[in-house]
Amino acid sequence: MNKTLKLYGLIFIIVMAVLALLELTKSDVTDWRKNFDVHEKSPFGLLIFSKEVDHLLKNKVQRTDLSPYDFYKTQKLKPHNILIVQSEIDSESWNKILQNVESGSDAMIISDSFNKKVADSLGFLPSRISYEDSNLLLLTDEKFAQDSLKIDKLPSGKGFELILESDEILGKEESDSKMANFIKISHGKGNLYLHAEPLILTNYYLLKPGNEKYVQDVFSYLPDRETVWFSGANKNRTESRSPLRFILSKPALRYAWWLFLGGLLLFIIFNAKRKQRIVPVIEPKKNKSVEFVKSIGNLYLQEGDFHDMMAKKAQYFLNRVRMDLLIDTKDLDEKFIHLLHLKTGKSVEEITEVTELIKKGQDPYASVMKEDLIKMNTLLDGILQ
Repeated sequence: MNKTLKLYGLIFIIVMAVLALLELTKSDVTDWRKNFDVHEKSPFGLLIFSKEVDHLLKNKVQRTDLSPYDFYKTQKLKPHNILIVQSEIDSESWNKILQNVESGSDAMIISDSFNKKVADSLGFLPSRISYEDSNLLLLTDEKFAQDSLKIDKLPSGKGFELILESDEILGKEESDSKMANFIKISHGKGNLYLHAEPLILTNYYLLKPGNEKYVQDVFSYLPDRETVWFSGANKNRTESRSPLRFILSKPALRYAWWLFLGGLLLFIIFNAKRKQRIVPVIEPKKNKSVEFVKSIGNLYLQEGDFHDMMAKKAQYFLNRVRMDLLIDTKDLDEKFIHLLHLKTGKSVEEITEVTELIKKGQDPYASVMKEDLIKMNTLLDGILQ
């Protein structure tokens, strides 16, 4: 493993450690959004109501994720109860609900918003009836006089006005006894029960002691029969069908998944760069100069031409004297001997002897022996070593 990969690995481990430390030390943040989700444990989710609704309605609850329009296209039921909690109901679904109510069904719709066109046709007007930070919800029936529910966290303050004489007020807020937040509207053979404060069914309020009595009183208006709860209608988003939905639903797993993808992306980016090719090992060319010199030397020895070798040796020596010592070699006289003595530090006798051997090598008619060549070579190597 090269140094670059080690560095990336170290950075990755440090980032992982920091994220793990942050995850372990972070404090849980309460989600106060009004999600009205039957699977949510947050304060304004409907998880507790979803678990208790069967007991509340005597195990006669049929749940469906379909819209009322899609459900009643394939289902034809005898008179039954309809339950919808905080949903945006389209016009076609409202028509199906009203058709069933007209045939004898009863609908309990708990929401802080209603379709204006439907409201006009039924003879009521959704309105804001309170701007208080907290409201006490009461029921008008004397037998429920002791049961109330206080909305002390994010009340909607919604209600109804311009109610027809045939409509019945079932609940109101203590702050304004003239305005209703829970009404009954007769429609054909059935009734619609409209409640404008869906927070009464959320986890936060159902967990408060005594509030369950108010909720039981509200649902006591429904007849004892099968209830169809459009539990999926209150979802504003469709559930993900991705294979990763479990991982993405858990914060710790979600962080780990994105960190893994980020690390993988970095690894791909840095390793996608063109790497240096392996440099092949090339054997250096052998220096055969020595072999060449030996071959030439052997050739001269075989020929036995010591005079020629001595002349070439003298020529090479004088060339070095000119180039390195800057001494004129035209005349090998006393001046030459004196200058060479000064620049090399060798004795005058030694230089004089070498000079005589050089002259002998340059003389084409001189008789040269092997011993002369050896002696000249030894003296020259000693002078310019």
